[in-house]
Amino acid sequence: MKSMWQDLSAFAEILTPAEVAAIFRVDPRTVTRWAKQGHLTHFWTLGGHRRFHRDEVQTLINGQAGGDR
Repeated sequence: MKSMWQDLSAFAEILTPAEVAAIFRVDPRTVTRWAKQGHLTHFWTLGGHRRFHRDEVQTLINGQAGGDR
């Protein structure tokens, strides 16, 4: 069984709204609005902060590059 400390790579796959905003070159409030509108799925930390999965953000970026807007 893996301990919590052996699986820290999962934390690298989690992004803050500011990190997502930097990727898309938008304001973090825009990312929050996208999340509220359902364009980006998110989850809440125990402290009440919104977080995003890197793979979903990457999928959206790839979709944009392909012209799937």
